Amino acid sequence: MPTLDAPEERMRKFKYRGKDASMRRQQRMAVSLELRKAKKDEQALKRRNITNFSPDPASGQLTKGTVSLSLQEIINGVNASDPDLCFQATQAARKMLSQERNPPLKLIVEAGLIPRLVEFLKLSPHPCLQFEAAWALTNIASGTSEQTQAVVEGGAIQPLVELLSSPHMTVCEQAVWALGNIAGDGPEFRDLVISSNAIPHLLALVSSTIPITFLRNITWTLSNLCRNKNPYPSVKAVRQMLPILSHLLQHEDGEVLSDTCWALSYLTDGSNERIGQVVNMGVLPRLVQLMSSSELNILTPSLRTVGNIVTGTDHQTQVAIDAGMLNVLPQLLTHPKSSIQKEAAWALSNVAAGPCQHIQRLIACGLLPPLVALLKNGEFKVQKEAVWTVANFTTGGTTDQLIQLVHSGVLEPLVNLLTIQDTKIVIIILDVISFILQAAEKLAEKENLCLLIEEMGGIDKIEALQLHENPQVALTALNIIEKHFSEGEESGTILPALDQDHEFLNRVTKTYQGPTIPKPRSKP
Repeated sequence: MPTLDAPEERMRKFKYRGKDASMRRQQRMAVSLELRKAKKDEQALKRRNITNFSPDPASGQLTKGTVSLSLQEIINGVNASDPDLCFQATQAARKMLSQERNPPLKLIVEAGLIPRLVEFLKLSPHPCLQFEAAWALTNIASGTSEQTQAVVEGGAIQPLVELLSSPHMTVCEQAVWALGNIAGDGPEFRDLVISSNAIPHLLALVSSTIPITFLRNITWTLSNLCRNKNPYPSVKAVRQMLPILSHLLQHEDGEVLSDTCWALSYLTDGSNERIGQVVNMGVLPRLVQLMSSSELNILTPSLRTVGNIVTGTDHQTQVAIDAGMLNVLPQLLTHPKSSIQKEAAWALSNVAAGPCQHIQRLIACGLLPPLVALLKNGEFKVQKEAVWTVANFTTGGTTDQLIQLVHSGVLEPLVNLLTIQDTKIVIIILDVISFILQAAEKLAEKENLCLLIEEMGGIDKIEALQLHENPQVALTALNIIEKHFSEGEESGTILPALDQDHEFLNRVTKTYQGPTIPKPRSKP
């Protein structure tokens, strides 16, 4: 059946069944702004070290700093030749940069101290000075992109990478933190860190004996090396990181798990080949297990990662289903947080875009009742994802599956949503109704279905949409009324007096070509 184009923006985000079977699922594009906001809330791109105490790199003990200098005294001291003066001035600068509110990052950069701080990183006989310089640079790099750029242009990356081999753990950890802030600024600096051979050094630091705070920093830095996709990190870099990320996914610490899941979510936010790299590591059973976590900072990225994976090929989606994702989704569709409901509905819509076997598993796992409940009572942002799930289900399901969909009570909330202001969603709902009516006609059940829709007030709502200001809404509604609810003059039924509405007739200039049911599947 010929169809109008589905909303372009949405279709770019969903897998779909095209003319070529190999193109049945389009690679996942960017997820919605709201989901991205949630991600940023859960994990900061950059982190500033605001600890009030500084450890002695040689002993690992915390010692309170006592030196307090003015900015001019700091400038003079940093540029002095005496290592003790350099240390005192650098420590004072670090303390200024570590204050919780309004640290003078700009003043320190404009004072031209970065090149000297970078030089201090190279002074291996003075680990305390190395540590204070690395801490100061960490906090400068936590600022704006311009401030991070100043650290990079000051030549900090290579000395920081070399400090990853420092015998002093506190120096090493601060270098990890600084590199994490630099990599978190964007793909350009991320790739500079990678090209400086940071990844092998970072991986060598992971062991069962390092302190948990150190491991958290390493994991967070690795997640920043996986972040961003314009361009994506190199295939080589991903191959280097995936084994250790798979290992860290088995950890019990919440922060380590959270950042590991975010790293995997970045790596699966792309082509089927990139999704395959992660799936082939065998991580899906653990990710599905983490989707049941009571900790939101673990649940959110694990759900996102599995959601990304089911935008891939049918085989990749099948692996996720076999790992039990559909068994977890019912509880997530009823989660107290609407952001989790939305993400779960988005993941479900990608499963519904697959073959009828996937749809049958969806039904068998009891996902229709919570889906209908979201259509009825969910926040609108969640209802939209539920509508897309129904649309994809309708397109790819068998006749028997469509009957089960109707019996689940999906029509009433869909009809009630016809009065919303979002024209794209209204068009999708009209197309779903049209598709179901056509299926009912083939089963000789159209009359009963029409009566059901009439009892719900659906005919009145669809007739009203014939006068909608959006031409596609008006055309779709007109087609449904004429094809399914108008018996013409033979039955005495009178169609709306469209000929008296010249403005409407002037808008309706295209020939209606059928419903715009979303083609199977991609993502929100």
